[in-house]
Amino acid sequence: MQALGFIETKGFVAAVEAADSALKAANVSLVGQKRVGSGLVAVILTGDVSAVKAAIEAGTESASAIGQVIAAQVIASPHEDMSGIIFDAPAKTEAKPAPAAKATDDANKKKSPGV
Repeated sequence: MQALGFIETKGFVAAVEAADSALKAANVSLVGQKRVGSGLVAVILTGDVSAVKAAIEAGTESASAIGQVIAAQVIASPHEDMSGIIFDAPAKTEAKPAPAAKATDDANKKKSPGV
């Protein structure tokens, strides 16, 4: 996996501004965005380390001009398992068999007394 870059902002508009500026500043790709909650939005970029650093700098500067930047980070060489966090991949577990369906035969149903 190439370098990962993150810009977390307070509000969606600042996040869009950060992503737009970052993508225009360097040869990076937008991986996506995560809405963390309480108005926090994280923009995730990938590319070569130097390109991601330049993009994160440009995006952070641009977003802070119109809103609040909470955090910005570049991970130069992320572990391969990091994709599980970023792409919300399910945890590696053994598959459990589905529960057996219950019979809904009318003969098995009891009628209410006195009705």
